[in-house]
Amino acid sequence: MSLCVLAAGKTVTLAVAAFTLSWTHSVERTRWQEDWKVSPAGLQVVEARVKGSGAGMEPPEGSMLRSGWWVYAPRIGPQPRLVLAASGATGKGWTLCTAAGCRELGETAGEPTVLEPCDGSSQPR
Repeated sequence: MSLCVLAAGKTVTLAVAAFTLSWTHSVERTRWQEDWKVSPAGLQVVEARVKGSGAGMEPPEGSMLRSGWWVYAPRIGPQPRLVLAASGATGKGWTLCTAAGCRELGETAGEPTVLEPCDGSSQPR
């Protein structure tokens, strides 16, 4: 499996089985991180971390505080795709990290970026 990143009318194929997505909450300016797996069933969030609480972002029941981060396992099934809004309101967009490195997505206001599993048959870019 691979991860397809659709942004600005282009598709980038990343040959990865897992990735971390992080961002800063636009109101609280608090950092969030999520670890995801790529599978034929969809994108599955494995673990989430938030560096604080407030403005409707309280850690769910069962969260544990580790090194200043609230850590929990979200209870949602595989998602066919993630649509990442690009509001430009946070000063940064989304950070997508894999074993090969990190890249910024949606740094400026505009069309959303879409992440979805793909079979890897398209050309990596």
